Amino acid sequence: MDNGVEEPHKMERKKNRQKRHERISFSATLPGDVSGVFAGTICAVKLSKDPFSDLRESILEMIDHAGIHDWNAMEELVYCYIALNSPDVHQVIVNAFLSLCCS
Repeated sequence: MDNGVEEPHKMERKKNRQKRHERISFSATLPGDVSGVFAGTICAVKLSKDPFSDLRESILEMIDHAGIHDWNAMEELVYCYIALNSPDVHQVIVNAFLSLCCS
């Protein structure tokens, strides 16, 4: 093959490789020390316009699904939410949990 045909093909492959490296993968796994009812839980990633309400709803769903009735399980749930989310969301998580405890 002459260089005029081969070069565009190589350039295209290089572009595709770069695109693969620029992709964002969304996955979440719980820390290895999570135990009890939350061990093996599947985590979902969600983009939100209202993080407080969405987190509060998610927490309520987890409480209901896991049948949480004591503070130890609630503490484990708080730990899961904190461990799975970036520090800039931690205060929203705390506020959502506190709003449930106060209602």
